[in-house]
Amino acid sequence: MLALRLTRSARPAVQLRRLLVATASAGTGFLLLSTLGHALSHPGTTAGSALRLAWCTVPLAATVHFALAVARTDPGTRPRPGLAAIGLGPARLMAISATTTALSTAVGSMLALLLFLHLRGDLTGMPFDGAAASFLAADLPLPLPAALTLLALTPAAASLAVALTLRPRDTRLAANSRGSGLALRRFTTTAKLQETFGAYGRFGARQSRRGAAEPSGEGDTGPARHSAALRASEVALVGAGAPAPAGATHSPAPAGGPREAVLDAPDTTPPNPPRPNPTTLPWGAALLAAGLAVEAYASRSPGHHLSLPGGPTGPAAVLVGWTLTAIGLAVAGPSLTHLCGRLLQSARPGALRLLAGRGLMEEASRIGAPLGILCAVASGAYTMAVLHDPADSSFGPLTTLGAILVAGCSLATLLTAAVEARQARAGTTAALLRLGAPSTALRSAAALRAGALAALFVPLTLTVAALAALPLTP
Repeated sequence: MLALRLTRSARPAVQLRRLLVATASAGTGFLLLSTLGHALSHPGTTAGSALRLAWCTVPLAATVHFALAVARTDPGTRPRPGLAAIGLGPARLMAISATTTALSTAVGSMLALLLFLHLRGDLTGMPFDGAAASFLAADLPLPLPAALTLLALTPAAASLAVALTLRPRDTRLAANSRGSGLALRRFTTTAKLQETFGAYGRFGARQSRRGAAEPSGEGDTGPARHSAALRASEVALVGAGAPAPAGATHSPAPAGGPREAVLDAPDTTPPNPPRPNPTTLPWGAALLAAGLAVEAYASRSPGHHLSLPGGPTGPAAVLVGWTLTAIGLAVAGPSLTHLCGRLLQSARPGALRLLAGRGLMEEASRIGAPLGILCAVASGAYTMAVLHDPADSSFGPLTTLGAILVAGCSLATLLTAAVEARQARAGTTAALLRLGAPSTALRSAAALRAGALAALFVPLTLTVAALAALPLTP
């Protein structure tokens, strides 16, 4: 009931994204049911029906990825202060988000079933003069358990993906691995602090530390006490996750007590560690090269040929090569986006290029993978457009529906990831506006980010499409 209440009270933009998820689920469900209809009407061609079902995994994966992106940007299931007090902790919010995703995709699956039954003539008679009867098996009874099993694939896969992605994690371990475990170590004041070699060589270092550690009485208001208060406040702020002031130092406390900890410890932990640099470029490049190599090898070796979407036929290993190519682009997307941000800041950047480049580096982990997937889809569409023969009738309505579904879900996922990135930098944008930054500068930085990404990914897409079309070129 809580998931239904949150779904009903969402804003129009959130409802629109959920409606798009339901539409994508309806398209995927209709393709799955059409595969069932082909298997019923052609019982002797088991391999052809299995191939059609295998091609349905592409729109199914695109729909699940889009549903996951929408669930990540849902403001109704975002953790906020005070929700745990009323029983809405991270686990409960994850369950609500998975339930909301299951509801949206289930509505789409039911719409697909109604449309399938309508085209078969099971509800109000045969529409379109029976044009769809050939691939929907209108003259045969529909096995309802098989149809419901196929329709349950999308809601089950989408809700499982949302639950696994949004599951609660132990953030303390992640913070400790990034070097920001000061929040855990600030209470352990009995640990022995090891001094570095350079600490003994500094002139008067130990004497100044002894003098600063000695108490100066009740009314001590000297520089040492003031510095201790400032550094103690910095330790508390950084330990709580707040940014430290510029030029400030902080460190864990040694065994001499809290005050001596603040005064005596060297600065070993940098404030506000930046987002780690994505290191997926070598893996993505390796998968991309492997996919292109498999396609090139398949074009030279004789083997079983299969019909690809769009009409052309080629070796069966070409499908494996295309899959590796798409995965490689998706894996390399975050690193390429991060690299694009670094290149944008090179050669003495101004304020505009610096703002745009830092924004790309910060958003690389969010928009990199959807951008790589869109690049893979665009390269596949370009290849199919080049190799398509207008006289070939194999490019039917189901192929068109699958292509539109995959391309639309990929584009919608990228736009949703951009919305998530905008929500993440809302605090930074508000701070810049308070400091007097003009809104035109923020819009110019956004346009510069989009132009830099297009300048990098458009040539990459065309290159991959040209290399992928070589094995199928007669």
